[in-house]
Amino acid sequence: MTEDKQVPLTQTLVGAGVVLLGLAMAAGAVTIKSEAGYAGVGPNFLPWVVSIVLVICGGFIVFEARTGGFRELDEPSGAASGWWPGLVWVSAGLLANAALITTIGFILACTLCYLLAVQGLRRSQGQAGVMSARTLGIDVFTGFAIAAPVYWMFTQFLAINLPGLTNSGWI
Repeated sequence: MTEDKQVPLTQTLVGAGVVLLGLAMAAGAVTIKSEAGYAGVGPNFLPWVVSIVLVICGGFIVFEARTGGFRELDEPSGAASGWWPGLVWVSAGLLANAALITTIGFILACTLCYLLAVQGLRRSQGQAGVMSARTLGIDVFTGFAIAAPVYWMFTQFLAINLPGLTNSGWI
């Protein structure tokens, strides 16, 4: 196939995938009980909204692809292929978070996840000094500054239990 025909086919497949994802989510939403809860909205409301929006967006993507493809696309930036070590760093952060969240608590596990993910992203950009004490300190502080308020909002204001380091509900 020529390049001109390949791009709309790929774009059509992406749109069809989004439609299928929306339909799969709708199939899951059917299984959720629809008893109205707070403010008359049941637990299946949001899955239905997301399902409908996905199907509509996927339909628009398919339509756009079938009528000539995405127009006025910028040339892709970055490398011709992905940088696999960056994926390993980000994956290690996610896996460490999942493995350690019940042991060291939400805040510290998310801080570690952030630190590892940012290391992968910094390295993929070729930044110098990614292992310097200053850079690591900034990344740890930033990860903690993001994770702590999220933890406190969920545990203190929304009364949703997240694993903590102590039983106080604050760490």
